[in-house]
Amino acid sequence: MNATTAPASSLTLEGVEALLRRPLLELVFEAATVHRQHHDPTKIQCSQLVSIKTGSCPEDCGYCSQSAHNKTSIEREKLLSVPLVLEEARKAKEGGADRFCMGAAWRGVRDGKEFDSVLEMVEGVKEMGLEACVTLGMLNGEQAGRLKDAGLDYYNHNLDTGRSHYENVVTTRCYDDRLETLQTVRDSGINVCAGGILGLGESLTARAELLLELASLSPQPESIPVNRLVPVEGTPMGETPEITWQEWVAFIAATRILVPKTILRLSAGRQELPEAAQALCFLAGANSIFVGDKLLTTPNPAPGTDAALLASLGLSPVGE
Repeated sequence: MNATTAPASSLTLEGVEALLRRPLLELVFEAATVHRQHHDPTKIQCSQLVSIKTGSCPEDCGYCSQSAHNKTSIEREKLLSVPLVLEEARKAKEGGADRFCMGAAWRGVRDGKEFDSVLEMVEGVKEMGLEACVTLGMLNGEQAGRLKDAGLDYYNHNLDTGRSHYENVVTTRCYDDRLETLQTVRDSGINVCAGGILGLGESLTARAELLLELASLSPQPESIPVNRLVPVEGTPMGETPEITWQEWVAFIAATRILVPKTILRLSAGRQELPEAAQALCFLAGANSIFVGDKLLTTPNPAPGTDAALLASLGLSPVGE
């Protein structure tokens, strides 16, 4: 039994590496076949991501413009007000988004007025008929339960990279902290959104470790965002060489094969990806994008550009 047909419980690191090394078009063809067995290949799920609290994060992630350890142009901002966030959600829905994601530059959730405000935001987003997702850092079971009660659909907590490379990216938390948070989210009954970032200087082995970890979660994540590093001046990874579009397409295809039912999102770094390469990603199983002109603090393709691209490929947002 090879890596492409083996159940997650029997996957090996060597098998995942072999999958990532396969000829690209062969890999894309198999991924496209798997994708069509589980999803409507003409539909794209559209999310919009808003930073509800920006800057001064105590984590030292080497890629992040919001880390207090990095000297970037990002200034610290307080948590946005509930009415302002809900107005952004209303605009997102009008713009075609069906999921609204809120991100706060926190190491973890702290009980108090700010968390209470986030719960109000979630409730308000749900009242608009949108799916709600947050990324707030680490949290405990009680906090996850309160988010669940507020109606939260997805909690995002990325693994970033493979375990062997993790300490080269961040030192203020460990890999098991990430996995523990994902388990807390799972235990609360909230859908898990977990992915990673390509182009952090990782080896192919580390990239395979990330994919193996995601595919081995039980149940597998309902949502997997795949980011491509957007180098930011003032961060330790600000001059890291960019990965090729072929590497991103290969990772998308391998993810679709190993995690067939997930919503697989092209996330940060998509603006720098040629439209033809984006089309290959959609063919290989990517079925979600972020819309809007910004992802937290990094640029994103303009809404009109995305609409034109999807239309040219015969794709349409979920719900249309």
